[in-house]
Amino acid sequence: MTEETPGFDEKPDVPSGATPEDAEPQAASEEGAAPAGDASENAGLVAQLDQARTALNERTADLQRLQAEYQNYRRRVERDRVAVKEVAVANLLSELLPVLDDVGRAREHGELVGGFKSVAESLETTVAKLGLQQFGKEGEPFDPTIHEALMHSYAPDVTETTCVAILQPGYRIGERTIRPARVAVAEPQPGAQTVKPAEEGAEAKDGSDSADNAGDGGTKESGGPDEG
Repeated sequence: MTEETPGFDEKPDVPSGATPEDAEPQAASEEGAAPAGDASENAGLVAQLDQARTALNERTADLQRLQAEYQNYRRRVERDRVAVKEVAVANLLSELLPVLDDVGRAREHGELVGGFKSVAESLETTVAKLGLQQFGKEGEPFDPTIHEALMHSYAPDVTETTCVAILQPGYRIGERTIRPARVAVAEPQPGAQTVKPAEEGAEAKDGSDSADNAGDGGTKESGGPDEG
């Protein structure tokens, strides 16, 4: 049985014919190869990290784009919903305009009494809550965008085309006109010249001055024979 001699370390295997000096460069080369392997591994990790960051940025941009498209979709749906509601309410109220016209004529003739008056007032209150507004008054300038002229005449006391009678009131909901006001209009007399108040005052003053001068002349003439 072979006994190990204490105090001596085992040496790496050395090929036959090689000296101990030849084993030292081989060990040094193995030690130098280890850092090169770590550097290549780190470079691979950095490349993978860059790829992950690029993919994350792309997914983030896609998510932001989808979120913006969704917000635009929600706003468009809400806008369409409001528009559809306004159209539906306008169509409903348009069907009630003849009834409101009958109520107005009954009120003008003093026939809006009793239970009919209560029903009419409830109807007018309800349509007002839905946003229906009545417009059109006598004496206001004619506006073709909101007025419909059914009668035409000339009047000496107007300086522009004016609504002189409201045949049927107009109705609107917000900025939407459901029915224009049907009116009778009057225009200034052809060839009529309007006199401004300042010019009228000047003419009156000139007339008074002429009258005063005429009066003075008469006095002087009457005094002439007395002197003679």
